[in-house]
Amino acid sequence: MKCRELMGLLREIADEGLASAWDNPGLLVGDREGEIKSVLIALDATDEVVDEAISLETDIIITHHPLIFKGIKRVTADDFTGRRIIKLIQNDISCFAMHTNFDVSCMGEEAALKLRLKNCEVLEETSEDEGFGRIGELREVLSVQELCAKVKDAFSIENVKVFGDLEREVKRAAIMPGSGSGSIDEAVKKGAEVLITGDIGHHDGLDAVEKGLVVIDAGHFGIERIFIDYIADYLKNNTKELEIFKDDREIPFRVV
Repeated sequence: MKCRELMGLLREIADEGLASAWDNPGLLVGDREGEIKSVLIALDATDEVVDEAISLETDIIITHHPLIFKGIKRVTADDFTGRRIIKLIQNDISCFAMHTNFDVSCMGEEAALKLRLKNCEVLEETSEDEGFGRIGELREVLSVQELCAKVKDAFSIENVKVFGDLEREVKRAAIMPGSGSGSIDEAVKKGAEVLITGDIGHHDGLDAVEKGLVVIDAGHFGIERIFIDYIADYLKNNTKELEIFKDDREIPFRVV
């Protein structure tokens, strides 16, 4: 399979045209005409992931977060981005990112399915019937404590951070994979009783509670790593010749 053919297949579920203006998805390193026989799927193109791709002799890394976010004026070994790019080129490995385009087309819906939300709608619309996150109803009324347990089970994470009363009973829930502090007001506006997201700062969490919203912070990595299984399953179901590897690294921090 040519790299351009793989890119076309991935664009069928998350075209770059859906991405936010500030984002930088797509082919970031590599040759569109290069042959792709194996892929490594990861959330980020970290040093460890790049080294793993070299060790596995994969032809491309497919990531959620782009290796290159902003324009760069030089590629040298003086900084970590440059070092990674050099390693990729030296080992003939491409790098392709699916970021906010995937968030809009797939991530919110998949996260809502994991929580078994019903009667879902888009939380933050970018166009008709498309956008970031989802809001819907839990299958039953739950205490926040009980919902925390379901979140940890659904996304295979050990810990969550909660702003709000653990004993409060909730039914209408919003989920925003990734960083969700900017979604608090929209969640309140649409009647959510709880927002499940990541990267909630101290003051944002306190303000959310004042607005009547409980926040469950499951971490940026904790929810978004569903990207890895989603893309792996999609490629398995739509290609025959690709060897598919998944980065199975744990959450990149510890609570001690």
